[in-house]
Amino acid sequence: MSAGKLAGKVAVVTGASRGIGRAIAALLASEGAAVAGCARRVSDGHFVDDLDPAERARHLVAACDVRRREEVIRFRDLVLARVGAPDILVNNAGSVVRASIETMSEETWDDMLAANLTSTFLVIQAFLPALRGRGRGRIINMASIAGRRGTPLLGGYCAAKSGVVGLTQALAKELRPNGIAVNVICPGSVDTEMLAIGQPGAKPDMTPAEIARVALFMAADAPAAMTGQCVDVFG
Repeated sequence: MSAGKLAGKVAVVTGASRGIGRAIAALLASEGAAVAGCARRVSDGHFVDDLDPAERARHLVAACDVRRREEVIRFRDLVLARVGAPDILVNNAGSVVRASIETMSEETWDDMLAANLTSTFLVIQAFLPALRGRGRGRIINMASIAGRRGTPLLGGYCAAKSGVVGLTQALAKELRPNGIAVNVICPGSVDTEMLAIGQPGAKPDMTPAEIARVALFMAADAPAAMTGQCVDVFG
């Protein structure tokens, strides 16, 4: 097993095929964690492609639409059977649609909440018994500057990411007695496909790898007492 800050740990990362999620999964793996990553489609590439070929076999790559409870449960069962109960759970999966509130369809609104907020709830709910069974754990949720400051034409996305912040703070208090820390990262402009969709022409301030280092701190270096915190990664 690889040496590193997370040697012997198991990490679950959603949305691990591209962007921030892929960078987080690859970094946690490089630090010794056995990583179970999921995405809606795994045929387009995944975090294991960024690892040394000799390291890939101990990780898990799976297809899962985290908006759907039955798929989340199936992914949970696969993770527990193949790599074991997680020590670290990273809720990164999400999507963005650019539309005014006036013209946004109810279907789009519902999907923004499902992809970015309900998915976080479903994944946490599915894996929580296993985390509690360990008597410790780190849950890291991914929100956005859009969840802290309003962004024109991203009303649905802003509402969902604000919800992730609130969910994180409530869970932190709920799970403190179980030794489980729950924190949230709110990145600014990161060089990803989602930035290009949500804010066409915007100049990114950071790379996914830079956000991954924040997640590694939360997973490996942050004190256990650090919980319920929203780490804003923007100026």
